[in-house]
Amino acid sequence: MTASAVVLLGLAAVVCIRTASASPAGTVEPWTPAGVSSELFESHPAFDPITRDFYFVRSSKKFSGWRILKTRCAEGRWVTPVEPAFAGAGLEADPFFTHEGRSLYFISTRATGSSASKDLDIWRTDRAADGAWKAPVRLPPPVSSDQAEWFPRLAADGWLYFGSSRAGGVGKTDIWRARESAAGQWVVENLGPSVNSASDEYEPLLSPDGKRLIVATSDGFYESRNVGGRWSKRVKLQPNVNANGTEIGPLFSPSGKSMLFARDAGEPKSGEFFVWRSDGREDWPTTCGAAQVAAGGSYSRW
Repeated sequence: MTASAVVLLGLAAVVCIRTASASPAGTVEPWTPAGVSSELFESHPAFDPITRDFYFVRSSKKFSGWRILKTRCAEGRWVTPVEPAFAGAGLEADPFFTHEGRSLYFISTRATGSSASKDLDIWRTDRAADGAWKAPVRLPPPVSSDQAEWFPRLAADGWLYFGSSRAGGVGKTDIWRARESAAGQWVVENLGPSVNSASDEYEPLLSPDGKRLIVATSDGFYESRNVGGRWSKRVKLQPNVNANGTEIGPLFSPSGKSMLFARDAGEPKSGEFFVWRSDGREDWPTTCGAAQVAAGGSYSRW
């Protein structure tokens, strides 16, 4: 093979790599089940690993007045959503179940009953032996602050990732993480400029294997990779995921192959759920429907 041929092959390989990396990965499709989807704004999904109930946030079409709701699949349909037993006054949002389902994190202004987002703090409720939720407890400073906290997500290694507009960050609202070093003693650190920018980063979501970090920002989703224990420079996800920059509230499937999120789709229904299937099709979220039950499936198995 001549030297010129080798050069041409090398250039072709580079073009192929660049083309592949620029191509949208996977597919994005609406997820609008009856009983969940409405003309209001639905977002921030969470599936209870124990009861299989579906928790989510419903707010106005203008994405205000956030409240956590839950529903369950019964007789092939999602029943009318209601507030969970632990609901309090004010704004409440961003539910997150720990892996085994024994605890649930969320954000709330219940300490003041305020409708001002700056009063949002991180709260946790634990499940009692009988399955009922105990009284929620606000995480202490320095986790909670005098500014807003967003989207608490607990990693397998014990770090609690969240967004906050507190002082000391890289930009306006940043991604932080906290860890309890001793009973009631917390260490909090900023994820730094590879993840954060001078603008707003609100929501962090780790993949089930801990190797990827999805970051919801003021202009859509970005992704960072765990390289040697450090988060790499973030990269914006492809256009079929980031359709208009309003994407929020991501949730990975247990396999990490799919991601459920919300987007402001505009009138007539405002915020809606979408599923990004980045690595082929999988049966998630499992359909709640009579057809599946008739076929021998279990509509409550997620």
